[in-house]
Amino acid sequence: MFEQLLSPTSLEFWLLIILVITAVIVVVGRYFTTYVKFIYPNAKFEAIGNPFLLEKELRSLIETKNLSIFIDRVNLLRDYHISGGDANSIQRSLDEHLTHTIEMMRTDSSKKLEGFYDLHLEKYDLPLIKNQLKSILFGVKVLPAEHVPLTKLRTFLHELQTTTKETITDQLRSYGFDEDLIEDFEKNKQHSLSLDILFDKYILRQFQHLKVPYKCEQLKQDYIKSLIDMLTIQYLLRAKHLHYPAETCTQMFLGEGKEIAPWRFKELAEAPDVPQAVAALDGTSYFPLLNSAVDRYNNEKSSQVFDSGIKTTFLKRIKDLSLQNYLTLGPTVRFLVSKEFEIQNLKIIAKGLSEHLPSDFIYSHVTKETAS
Repeated sequence: MFEQLLSPTSLEFWLLIILVITAVIVVVGRYFTTYVKFIYPNAKFEAIGNPFLLEKELRSLIETKNLSIFIDRVNLLRDYHISGGDANSIQRSLDEHLTHTIEMMRTDSSKKLEGFYDLHLEKYDLPLIKNQLKSILFGVKVLPAEHVPLTKLRTFLHELQTTTKETITDQLRSYGFDEDLIEDFEKNKQHSLSLDILFDKYILRQFQHLKVPYKCEQLKQDYIKSLIDMLTIQYLLRAKHLHYPAETCTQMFLGEGKEIAPWRFKELAEAPDVPQAVAALDGTSYFPLLNSAVDRYNNEKSSQVFDSGIKTTFLKRIKDLSLQNYLTLGPTVRFLVSKEFEIQNLKIIAKGLSEHLPSDFIYSHVTKETAS
């Protein structure tokens, strides 16, 4: 039998050859089919780029004399078509632009990424829900949500306006939030920061459950861990600034990040103040920029002085992930994350210009992409 398999004159030999060739074609075909699906969208997104993360473009916008010139400068790019007569209307227009960008990306991408884009749209909607909940729980004044594109979200926000503290849980469940979020909400609704954290935990869980195309799972996991790093540092520095006790800070664990391992999280949570918390980051990529902002924090007593450094470092991490996954989802993730930070930059600049704030002050609050 074995001799027949190796004999070129036997039928079994040629059947074996055909079987091997078919297996190779299937394996190689799947490998290249995955890459082919990303060629066009990645090339398009890289061609559009994210200029409003670069120092030259940012300084040019910040130096504009009024909002009308600001809008004209932004709209010089074919990717942007914003409008508005004041800072608030411009910011709403920028939010709409982000939504339109995601829909454009969805159209140009594989159908297997539908969930990826849906989840990012949901992520951008959550602040509207959180603000309404804070209004109910803590009496925080919030502006009415205008121009909400999704009918379901618009209806839910309207219903929340007449909701009491006692019926919030039922409303959250009816909207479709998972039981983990409901349970977290019941346990951790004592302060505004805990509310932010439980919704971020929800989004991180959704990312974990998200199915992505072949060869993209590792990138997804790295992206989630990088998000955990950024969010953990943001929350703990805010908590330390607000003098939250260590036992409260230890409850802010979002999971193990790429650089924030459980032991480092413990050091951060137990640090007695903001400068010591920054010192606990020594050895991470976040430390250099945050450490350089400590003196400014000591003078201004505002944790916002760290935001730009945190986001700039996170953006560098996303850039590295893009290069490591250049043939698949990497450039798409980089463009989307960079677009989000671009929109934040433009909203900050519009607000700063409308209030006639100093150029250096505005520039210190925007996120920049580093050259290396």
